[in-house]
Amino acid sequence: MDEWRSYNMPEQSSTQMIFKYFLIIFLITIFLVGRLLWPYLSILVLAFVLTGTFYPVYGFFARKMRPVLSSLITCTIIFLVVFVPLVFLVGSLSKEAYGLYLTGANSALNQDLREFLHNNRIMERIETVLVSYDIKLGAESINKGLSELGRSVGLFLYQQASSIASNVLKFVVNFAFMLLVIFFLLIDGEKLITFLVELSPLPEDQDRKLMEKFHAMASVVLVVNGVSGLIQGCLGGAVFAIFGLGSPFLWGSLMAILAFLPIVGIAAVFIPASIYLFLKGRLAAGIFFIVFYLVISSVIEYVIKPKLVGTKVKMHTLLVFLSVIGGLKVFGILGIIYGPLVITAFLTLTDIYRTSYETYIRET
Repeated sequence: MDEWRSYNMPEQSSTQMIFKYFLIIFLITIFLVGRLLWPYLSILVLAFVLTGTFYPVYGFFARKMRPVLSSLITCTIIFLVVFVPLVFLVGSLSKEAYGLYLTGANSALNQDLREFLHNNRIMERIETVLVSYDIKLGAESINKGLSELGRSVGLFLYQQASSIASNVLKFVVNFAFMLLVIFFLLIDGEKLITFLVELSPLPEDQDRKLMEKFHAMASVVLVVNGVSGLIQGCLGGAVFAIFGLGSPFLWGSLMAILAFLPIVGIAAVFIPASIYLFLKGRLAAGIFFIVFYLVISSVIEYVIKPKLVGTKVKMHTLLVFLSVIGGLKVFGILGIIYGPLVITAFLTLTDIYRTSYETYIRET
């Protein structure tokens, strides 16, 4: 017995040494592959998200024609639905954002509004009350605040749009690269998922659960929030144009982005706009803005979104808000997508831990 153990000891040591050597080489190659792909991380993530979003379209065509042709048609649809409107959006947004920045820099209030604030009894009463608390709120203070707000918003949006428009060639090349990745993902996506599941040390059901959650959250972020944001942005921009407020396209675009934020949403634009109208003496227009905001936000949040989302993703409103805000802070505009995906991964892994590993860790 002792001789058999001593005979197998060198063999086990040799196997362990080989495994450690293999593991070191494997980790080095993973690191190098990560370095190679890191500059294209945003493109790859967007490609995966858009592939999952448009995969039903690919499946529809794949039932009637070859996969290569189906993927080509789907990529063409993505180009028409995403690229063309995006180019128009960037150009128009850049112009209106710069105009808003100049307006803010040159004082936002016109002479009529100045006179209205100076001669308004309500403003006089408000100023009298606030003076007792050492707070000054006059026409000049409001003018300064609105000017600074307009300047800051205009400058931020102008910088975001200009960063894309300043390097058109890079933008076009990156989008073409993303379409190329999507083309092959649509054809071989199932094979890639199977490969990743087989490679992962986790059980297959846990891998599938994690991927399903990612797909569901990506669909919610892009499709549900995208559709609701588009609706609110178009309607909001149209209302701004009808009532003669400046830069309707810019404010509509801003509302479309803010629609991704729960709790705040388009109120960040509509409430200040209604206050502006009230201060300018347009009481009916101010009341309409408030009523319009309440109606459109209620319909979107309590009718359209629940029907589109269903039971796909269950995440607390505060978590969604923090994930989007944190994502914007860390990743920029793409944080609207990355933030919720990170939180989804954390919550899914937490659920897997509680159901599969918590008892095991306690016992050991």
